Amino acid sequence: MATEIKAPVFPESVADGTIATWHKKVGEPVSRDEVICDIETDKVVLEVVAPADGSLVAIIKGEGDTVLSDEVIAQFEAGAVAASAPEAAAPAEAAPAASAPAAAASTQAVDQNQAPAVRKALSETGINAADVQGTGRGGRITKEDVANHKPGTSVQPLSVAVGERIEKRVPMTRLRKRVAERLLAATQQTAMLTTFNEVNMKPIMEMRKQYKDAFEKRHGARLGFMSFFVKAATEALKRYPAVNGSIDGDDIVYHGFYDIGVAVSSERGLVVPVLRDTDRMNYAEVENGIRDYAFKARDGKLGIEDMTGGTFTITNGGTFGSLLSTPILNTPQTAILGMHKIQERPMAVNGQVEILPMMYLALSYDHRLIDGKEAVGFLVTIKELLEEPAKLILDL
Repeated sequence: MATEIKAPVFPESVADGTIATWHKKVGEPVSRDEVICDIETDKVVLEVVAPADGSLVAIIKGEGDTVLSDEVIAQFEAGAVAASAPEAAAPAEAAPAASAPAAAASTQAVDQNQAPAVRKALSETGINAADVQGTGRGGRITKEDVANHKPGTSVQPLSVAVGERIEKRVPMTRLRKRVAERLLAATQQTAMLTTFNEVNMKPIMEMRKQYKDAFEKRHGARLGFMSFFVKAATEALKRYPAVNGSIDGDDIVYHGFYDIGVAVSSERGLVVPVLRDTDRMNYAEVENGIRDYAFKARDGKLGIEDMTGGTFTITNGGTFGSLLSTPILNTPQTAILGMHKIQERPMAVNGQVEILPMMYLALSYDHRLIDGKEAVGFLVTIKELLEEPAKLILDL
């Protein structure tokens, strides 16, 4: 007897989702807890797993379709795998009988690896799948791609060649649209200002060089620069509580805890997983936490709970070679720290010129809550703690 496969129950902040990928076709064997479908929301990708050993007997929502919380997306049969062909096992999704040469030709062009809804759309319209540009994950064709395809064109979304000039139009992913909305809102609804400073990274680099092997052997984690910045930011937040605050309507919320978000770039866009209670974490826990989040982001495994909340954010444009930038606030937070590329520069030290590895730091802040004196003092504190890491470790 077939059972219903439903979309997960979305959090209150997520209205709906989009079927990103069906990993299994109708009739294909599947094991219990094996991922059969990915649903993309504006925050994370949610996985739908098989409730038991068996197979799909019908796919109700194809790739690219919008789904609501707890909505039925497929029919599943536990036990023996259906022996019939996919179209026979799922009458609702089967292509209509060919009544004209065009229909017969389109049936031959249908790729059985496509989602049933896509196969049906291709068969009904007589469009050759090879002529349609897929915008789904991995270049797969969605039902919307078929609907938007214009006869006489070889690809859709639009690819137009004018001489050697080519354009390609693709829709934004839900995550990128959401990130765009939040960044635009931050620039329009906050009094954002950025202050800059620079830090001599030589002390941190020498300490890291001296102890990185012993650190990794003891803790099973690589000693990077980010843990020093997270711990320095945590200490600075203790000294400047407004930087750790947020604005909620007409209220100012001062947080008595330190949850620092670390911006991570993924194929789907920028995500900001949160390290909880960083004042209670040691350097190894910070490094392991960041590493785990990086792996999750790469594999699309970050959950809503990983990115919810946060009182302060750190972003590292230096990973990509950025020398200087003005980071945009991650609202409702009121400040964000930007790290940048380490570059050797001639510096005046005690009347002498020395070549030192320097990094520009940027602190963007909401001037509605944070005054310039606090913002500058906060950034200077981070600079001092990093240039004299003994103070940071000894809590001085």
